[in-house]
Order: sequence, then structure tokens, then C-alpha cells
Amino acid sequence: MNKTKIMAAITNSKKEDELFAQAESLRIKAKYKEAVSLYLNAAIIDRNNAKIYLGLGICYKKQGKTLKAIETLEKAALLDNNIFETFFELGCCHLTEENPCCAIKCFVQAIRLKPENNDAIYHLGLSHEMAQEEEMAMMIYQKLIENSPKYINAYIRKAKLLMKSELYRQALGLLNSAVKINPNYTKIYSAMGYCLDKLGKTQDAKRYYRKFIKAQPDATNVTEIKNRIEKLKTPKHANLKFSIV
Repeated sequence: MNKTKIMAAITNSKKEDELFAQAESLRIKAKYKEAVSLYLNAAIIDRNNAKIYLGLGICYKKQGKTLKAIETLEKAALLDNNIFETFFELGCCHLTEENPCCAIKCFVQAIRLKPENNDAIYHLGLSHEMAQEEEMAMMIYQKLIENSPKYINAYIRKAKLLMKSELYRQALGLLNSAVKINPNYTKIYSAMGYCLDKLGKTQDAKRYYRKFIKAQPDATNVTEIKNRIEKLKTPKHANLKFSIV
């Protein structure tokens, strides 16, 4: 390679680095449209840079262009299969597209790269739920609870699966644990009230329903919960069918 070509390669490399740095900065500032343009210009210079396609894919995902994001992130994965974020973001996109089998494969790879990442493990559980493999999801959430006892989402998802199986006492125990971890997580008060309701603990159920309404007055199910509270005031109506989850 002669001197001219060497200098041109160096210039292009510097330009690519500048474009990539600017694109990353814009992405962090949530200026996704502007970032996309810079990522594409960087990709013209170097079509083999996995991090360019990763950033570009994330921008497409944030813009709601999920299929385009999947296509782009798959390019990043082909170029470099050792970047955790590529597989995590790709898995999230497949979840959005309700394709749990592909999501599972991506999250498994992400966990292989970062075994300690709780979010990847949690999303693997969500993927198994979507695939109607609820026992596997339950095992994943339980493992998360055991290994990361402060990871509140695992308690809530496992509780929802238990409620689905009408195991209200066990679900209530998990929800109580979640509230102890974060007393400000008031959105689960409705689920706690529901479990108590199903267990026949009417007064406690009404108390948690009211706590939920006070904390989450704009929630979509507030009217339904208010109606349930009124029915619970009349014993003969207490056993009417009711579902808020």
C-alpha cells in the first residue's frame, strides 16, 4: 500500500471514529433520528464494525421500527457474537414481535456473555412465559429471587403466575416481600387486595384496594376496584366473580 492509500485509510478511520462518537452521543440524548444518519454514514466507511450496527439497531428499536432493528442487530451479531448488548436488545425486539423462540435464543446467548445480568435472566423468564412454558418461567424467577433477593420484578412475575394458578396465598407472600423491598411500589396494592379478596379476607382486601386507589388514582382499573369495594360491603355480593389481573 502506497503512502497516499495509507493516508486515506487513516483519514477514513478518523472520520468513522468521529461519526460514531457523535452518533453515540446523540443516541444517549434520545435524538434517535439524527443518530441514525450519523451511524449510516459511519457504516459507509466501515461495514464491518459491529458496534455501529448495534447503535443503529437500538435507535431503530427506540423509534418503534422493530423489524428494521432486528435486521440491523442481526448484522451486528454476525460481525461480533461476543457483545452482550447486541443479543439483549435483539431478544427484546423479538419479544416485542411476539417471537419467544428467537427471544429465548438471544437471551441465552446474552446470559452466556454476562451470567450475572439479572435483566437478561428476567427477560428469559418473560420469553418462556410468552412461549407458554410457565413452569420454566417460574423456575427462572425463583432462581432470580434466590440469587438476587432485591430484584423486585422476579417476585411480581412469579406472583402473577401463582395467581393465574389460583395459588393466592403463595402469591400474596411474594407480593408482601416485594413491598418490603420497595415500599413505594404501590402499583401492586391492587394485586395484594385481589389475593386477599380471593382468600376471603374482606376487610384486608378493601384496605389494600383503597390504598391502591389513593396511590394510583389514574390507574385504568380504579373504577372496577371501586365497584368491587362497594360489592364487598354487601356480604351476599362478596362472592361474585371478579378479576383485576
